[in-house]
Amino acid sequence: MNGGEKDGGGAFRPRVPAGTAARDLPVALTVAGSDSGGGAGIQADLLTFAAHGVFGTTAISALTAQNPRGVSGVHPVPAAFVLEQAEQVARFFPVSAAKTGMLADAEIISAVADFFSAHREIRLVADPVMIATSGARLIDEDAVSALRERLLPLASLVTPNLDEAEVLLGEKFSWRGNAAAEAEEMPRSAQRLADALGVPALLKGGHGAGAKILDVLAFPGDAASRFAEVHARIEETDTHGSGCTLSAAVAANLALDAGKNFGEKERLVRAVSRAAAYAARGIAFPLRVAGARFIAHL
Repeated sequence: MNGGEKDGGGAFRPRVPAGTAARDLPVALTVAGSDSGGGAGIQADLLTFAAHGVFGTTAISALTAQNPRGVSGVHPVPAAFVLEQAEQVARFFPVSAAKTGMLADAEIISAVADFFSAHREIRLVADPVMIATSGARLIDEDAVSALRERLLPLASLVTPNLDEAEVLLGEKFSWRGNAAAEAEEMPRSAQRLADALGVPALLKGGHGAGAKILDVLAFPGDAASRFAEVHARIEETDTHGSGCTLSAAVAANLALDAGKNFGEKERLVRAVSRAAAYAARGIAFPLRVAGARFIAHL
């Protein structure tokens, strides 16, 4: 999808996949915050959608002042306007998949839940952003409750990291920090999470202790269908925005597979497997910007 060429007059013409002009692109929606540093939030989501040949639309839930080293300010968008953005998108575009990212308060979460309740045809990937890299909580208990009770039950997939999963389950994982125990216990924790939420859960192990990163996809009430992905841990790349990238890639793959004759479990395994490979590739072959290495999306 990247690159392009100049025509005879010197004007730039973007390169597009063969056959694109003859067909409508699938459409995905991201409901998330804006990252002024470009590495996470809707910026990462739109790059990820584009890399998959999916047309990206947005409902911006917050404006942030940040770069990959820190956040200096967050301004939530009024809940009614978040909802208005999403509704305007849905009035025109045939959105088949969506993802949510940072939703700053219970009012915004409830508005977003109202939207997806009214649009059950959209497969939703919910990334329950609630804890900063520093460990600081980004949302209060009312917002956590709204996530757990209103939004997450509507999701086709929930994608928490280990810290977020602990909050959603209301427990601390005793095995954290022990790489051997992590490999054995993390699948069980993923299963408990899926069972508790009543929807499929992808428990991400990027904050784990192992030399390899373990991600586990679990389905409620069906431990036999658990699916695991293992990736190399690459310390040299700044992984700011990796969770956004992964959830957006899952949504993009769900949009690409919309209308195809798959069972829902097979559909999710396909989407998660492809998304994990895409994110791992972007981390393994990063971009160099401002003297640092960042995830390559295109």
